Amino acid sequence: MTHAVDIAIFGAGAVGQLICRQLTVAGMNVGFIGRNALESSQQVLSFTPLASADDHQQIQAIPYSVPILTADALDNIRLVIVCVKAYQVLDALSPLLKQLPSQCHILLLHNGMGPHLALAPLINAQANGRGLSLGTTSQGVLRQAPWLIKQTGQGLTQLGHFTGAELTEHYRNALLAAIPSSEWVDAIVPCLWQKLAVNAAINPLTALYQCPNGKLAEPDFSEMIKGILDELVMVAAHDGVSLDQSFLHDRVYQVIRLTAGNFSSMHQDIAHQRRTEIDQINGYICERAQAHGLSAPVNAELWARVKQLAV
Repeated sequence: MTHAVDIAIFGAGAVGQLICRQLTVAGMNVGFIGRNALESSQQVLSFTPLASADDHQQIQAIPYSVPILTADALDNIRLVIVCVKAYQVLDALSPLLKQLPSQCHILLLHNGMGPHLALAPLINAQANGRGLSLGTTSQGVLRQAPWLIKQTGQGLTQLGHFTGAELTEHYRNALLAAIPSSEWVDAIVPCLWQKLAVNAAINPLTALYQCPNGKLAEPDFSEMIKGILDELVMVAAHDGVSLDQSFLHDRVYQVIRLTAGNFSSMHQDIAHQRRTEIDQINGYICERAQAHGLSAPVNAELWARVKQLAV
């Protein structure tokens, strides 16, 4: 029943549907917020689980249904997990804040960085009880049809508090119990910078050179990847975040190896003539550099080239 839903997911892309499936299996009362829905309804989704090494037969998709909620049916929502694209967050979520109860908590779960800085003043200006948490996940998932996803890899999910009222222990425990390999961290922002480093190195290069992730292991890309990370570490330090450059370098190349046959999300966006998240990835590094009177020429060049390619 829709009146029992207390966790809403905003954004029904691959990650949003994966989190929805995991929460549903754990017994949580979860639904999607419909952006254009005129009335609440039930939506049938299909989920194909990750195949194990012992599975020799084709894994069948599992159907299940969840409510689609309208913006005026959110009185019982206590947690909204935002899984839209980074560039959509502020415009999509700002009007929705007025529809959510004052004690509702917001969790951002998207690639890139930046929306949290713009959203924080809006959260803090709301009634007591509103809070903002941030998260990042490296779970692999592919959307094969509007309501059909396939899990393609396991990964770490990190969640943590950012501003306002903290997420209650009930919902924090519920998320950690439902999402495999998840953890609550006291300092989430450094985790986001670490994820940003991987995205900043892999996404624009695979988009520009139209290649799978594994090609970036070739020596031709090593100087550019080093330059990207050098600038990122410098900018993060001026933002008060100390990062281990050697760790980031190793992490980037580990992801390149582990996802060698994959095509990055930015590569896919360019291939399908969709808007990319370059503004919230390399662009964010440049904007934070400018805020401190610094320059980040390697990231600036990639930012400009991808923007030009995406036109």
